[in-house]
Amino acid sequence: MDITVSWIGALAGLSLAITLILFRLAPTYALVLGAIVGALIGGANVTETVSIIIAGTQSVMGTVVRILAAGVFAGVMMESGAAETLAGVIVKKLGGSKAILALSLATMVITGVGVFIPVAVLIVAPIALSVGNKMGYSKIALLVALSGGGKAGNIISPNPNTIAAASGFGLDINKVMIAGFIPAVFGLIMTVIIATAINNKGTMVTDEEAKELEKDTSNHPVLSKALVAPILAIVLLMLSPIGAVLGSDLLTNFKIDAMFILPFAGIVGTLVMGKKADLLTFCQAGLNRMTPTVLIIVGAGAIGGLITASDLSVQVVSLIDKMGVSGVFLAPIAGILMAGATASTSTGTILAAGSFGEAILNTGTAPLAAAAMVHAGATVIDHLPHGTYFHVSRDALNVSFKDRMSVVGYESLIGGTMMIVSTILYGFVL
Repeated sequence: MDITVSWIGALAGLSLAITLILFRLAPTYALVLGAIVGALIGGANVTETVSIIIAGTQSVMGTVVRILAAGVFAGVMMESGAAETLAGVIVKKLGGSKAILALSLATMVITGVGVFIPVAVLIVAPIALSVGNKMGYSKIALLVALSGGGKAGNIISPNPNTIAAASGFGLDINKVMIAGFIPAVFGLIMTVIIATAINNKGTMVTDEEAKELEKDTSNHPVLSKALVAPILAIVLLMLSPIGAVLGSDLLTNFKIDAMFILPFAGIVGTLVMGKKADLLTFCQAGLNRMTPTVLIIVGAGAIGGLITASDLSVQVVSLIDKMGVSGVFLAPIAGILMAGATASTSTGTILAAGSFGEAILNTGTAPLAAAAMVHAGATVIDHLPHGTYFHVSRDALNVSFKDRMSVVGYESLIGGTMMIVSTILYGFVL
């Protein structure tokens, strides 16, 4: 597609999409409409506009297929009770004085094994409210613990955002997951520090709230069986990197795509848990969970096609040069801006990688470094009110809009910590 539109059109289209999302238009329609209007404002005719949108949506189809396949794994972990078993065991083992760490770590692990961060927060929230009620922790502190832990887990997980970061720079997902590990650890540490420091700030959990959210876990699998699916998935995804470290050509060449590994691990996990009869239900539930994300990604592809067809990336690079800022910072900046604009880690990562990927690589940044920095950057302001995560997490702990807004700054500190560590590590050290 040899069509170039003005960067003004790209910004206008993106701004319109954000405005429409704020006015509660479905994000997919908002993004597509923004792409259409932006292309027309940028100088494209009707035929060229159609070509831009089609090219953009086609570019994300590989990511869409992988995400749909991951739905099997996610459905098994969420619907079988395996994720709740993991969370419950972590909190029980690390409870008491280490309750904040336990809640943060539980959400990190649940997200890290492939559960969406909003769902991970929903899973751990009842446990968090019960712990908060017993230990005297405020809802704000609990939300910081869950959200920060989820952010840390999100950059090391086989979730849509990691799939998008890997696909955007032509990498295996396991490499991007490993690259996020050290920044994730720093994110977890920052989460615990902040949540502990504000544990008495804000509204406290009432006895009634804690009691209402108690769940029957008698049908949940035991820990040994709940661990089968995530351990199998992680082992299979990591065989190639482990082989490279050990110098084994056999393991190094074991490069099976996550599109195959995640459904396989989910099916095996279901059989081990003795829930074979529920497999189709788990698959349907996983598909239902993935469908909204897939639809948003299609919209992201459309607006991404507009940005890619424009000279916006050239203008951003030029601005960075004039400011005397190192080109290395383009990757995290792109992740921050695009995820903030869409209030979505996965959508922001797709836009940043697809629209600024070539410009980022042209600065001399290696693909893995670019993916790691974009990915970490996408966690800095992806929790703004025009996205669904803001509202899902607010409802999960039943906090007021004012209290939820007060958490935004803390979440940005956690995401910012991971972004800074990732940028130092992959932009300057390695």
